[in-house]
Amino acid sequence: MLRTAATCHYHSKVQGKLNFSLKTAQLLVLLASLTCTIAAQQKTEATQSPFNAASYRVGERLTYNVAFANFISAAHIEMFVAARGTFFNRDAIQLRAHAETSGLTNVALLALNNDYTTYVDAQTGLPFRAQQVVRETGRTSEASNDYNQPAGATAIPPRLRTGEFPGTYDLLSALYRIRSTPLAEGTSYLITILHEGEVYQAEVKVIGRELIKTNVGSFNTLVTRVSLKSRHDYGMRAYFTEDERHVPVLLTAKHPLGQIRVELAGSQIVGPAGNPASDSKTGITSPPTPLGIQSSATPVIPAGRAGSSPISTSSNLAPLDQPFKIGEQLNYQVYLSNTTVSVGSLTLAVRTRDRFFNRDGLQFSATAQTTPPGARVFPVTDRINSYVDPTTLLPFRTEITLSEGKYRANRAYNLDQDRGAATPEKGQRVEIPVGTHDLLSLVYAIRTFNLIPKRSTAISIMAIDRPRTLVISCLSRETIELNGEKIPALLLSLTTDDPQPDRLQLRIWVGDDARHLPLRIAAVTEFGAVRADLSINRVGP
Repeated sequence: MLRTAATCHYHSKVQGKLNFSLKTAQLLVLLASLTCTIAAQQKTEATQSPFNAASYRVGERLTYNVAFANFISAAHIEMFVAARGTFFNRDAIQLRAHAETSGLTNVALLALNNDYTTYVDAQTGLPFRAQQVVRETGRTSEASNDYNQPAGATAIPPRLRTGEFPGTYDLLSALYRIRSTPLAEGTSYLITILHEGEVYQAEVKVIGRELIKTNVGSFNTLVTRVSLKSRHDYGMRAYFTEDERHVPVLLTAKHPLGQIRVELAGSQIVGPAGNPASDSKTGITSPPTPLGIQSSATPVIPAGRAGSSPISTSSNLAPLDQPFKIGEQLNYQVYLSNTTVSVGSLTLAVRTRDRFFNRDGLQFSATAQTTPPGARVFPVTDRINSYVDPTTLLPFRTEITLSEGKYRANRAYNLDQDRGAATPEKGQRVEIPVGTHDLLSLVYAIRTFNLIPKRSTAISIMAIDRPRTLVISCLSRETIELNGEKIPALLLSLTTDDPQPDRLQLRIWVGDDARHLPLRIAAVTEFGAVRADLSINRVGP
């Protein structure tokens, strides 16, 4: 009741101070959420601004955390360059985004839970169709707009047809268009944005350079000032990386009730492994290999386990293009502190690729159990099955069976990665960020990361029953010893967004080669330090 009263009081306070229209407020939040949606025509030129197709990298997925006033996590944003192909009979790129507010911000200020899909011309970045899904108060509505049609851009009001700034953008396509410009210091750009039937003009000016430190890492950025013409000045600043992709790292804006801060929380290239390839017609670069650094170290293979159940493969499906193959099984021995007597075992396996729950999928499995000596202290028998997309490795179903001491739990839930939801077989639907991994798919996703010392990656994970932000930091290169073999490795730390982010002191050593085999997993538990070492066999070059 106290929380309800506080919420009502806050709601009235907010409504009293919001002296601008709802559409303007929505535009501001969406602008902040989509990290500076302006671009188009360079102010000092009469011709179209240069167009760098490298900013439309198919498979690029960017995740952002939105902080507002005293709320550390008021919303989350995901943006995804989903595909390049023929859409509506045109050579186009499909852009997708999801923006959602959470907590008290969702209740008291602005309830936002929207999906956006925009199709842009692959040669110019101009949008020709935009679709939006809006969810509010239990209802879902869909709308679409046609942009920049060859017959005369019928979606644009007449007063914009004869201006010095040709082309109209929606919020999502505008962001990628500004990324494709040179962003030279001192230059200014203008754009026309059509949003919910209203036309907005925005200006972005490159005002300098700055080193920005985030939870993901430090970036040298180009600083831009963003202003909406004939609108309130929110003091917006957008920071883009200095490389050719101009990734949006940070956006800040001043709201009457507090500062809005949109910060990069994760960056991932989703797609098949392989060498970068360039389309000779457009110059668009396909996703590069995410497999990490090649090494001349002695290769290792996981040791087989006698009596283990066979792992099936599906021969009529396309082969995997990942750093692991169907049938791979990793067996670990678990030790307490520095003891040499195993107290348990852990097995990770890529079981099969087949049709699961009416879709093409990979089945990962994990089994952890204590040996008789370990069971006398704390008996454990845990099993996890994860069914994932073979390309993105994002799970669409997770099954968990836990038996730890007197604790028992059985959970199974389906994950809708497009709409950001985890639906358990028993219980209420849980909102999750788009691109959320479960505990098992996380292990295999890490193996596809470009792991370089001093680099961090933040992703969302479904930690049993609720989503959390996990930061994977590559700390250093080390050489570890397993079964008498010295193996080059990369040391990773995994921390969460909990009040004590490194409470478990979770560390993983992965092989410093293309496969990134998890060699050792260590943590601190209530029973002390625990580690799991991979059982390996040495093979020739």
